[in-house]
Amino acid sequence: MSKPQTGAMDHDAIRQLLETERRGVLVTVDDEGRPRPTPFCYAASETDGRLIIHTPIDEKPKGTTAPDELPRVLDIRARPAVTVLVDHWDEDWKRLAWILLRGTARELSPGDPATADERARAIIALRARYPQYRDHRLESRSMIRIEVDSVRGWEASPGG
Repeated sequence: MSKPQTGAMDHDAIRQLLETERRGVLVTVDDEGRPRPTPFCYAASETDGRLIIHTPIDEKPKGTTAPDELPRVLDIRARPAVTVLVDHWDEDWKRLAWILLRGTARELSPGDPATADERARAIIALRARYPQYRDHRLESRSMIRIEVDSVRGWEASPGG
């Protein structure tokens, strides 16, 4: 990561924001080239020095009943480049912060032996982070994996 500029976040501040914020916005691109933002829950980890974000296709009500037909899943299959925004809002603007992550997403299907260990670790992390997932059948549903290529972050008051 390059040297932070005024207001830019260092690696530790970026990790802290990822750990403390409860949701982000996943932005995919639709068939017409328009951004499609979707609020999402996630777990972040580092593998071989790379930041990885996992998000399940969970059991919350969706606009379609077929999880593999969700617009974000179709977008990722066709155009895997994605952007993630995680931000902290506060009425005290000295506490504002955000990170913008760009990366490549792919679907991890249940039952794929090549990704079974990664999926199991991600499910443990997601259930630890979100108690609501303890009753979801995440093992039988697809998951999105985002390998982060670049990170930009900003905070109003570094360290504050």
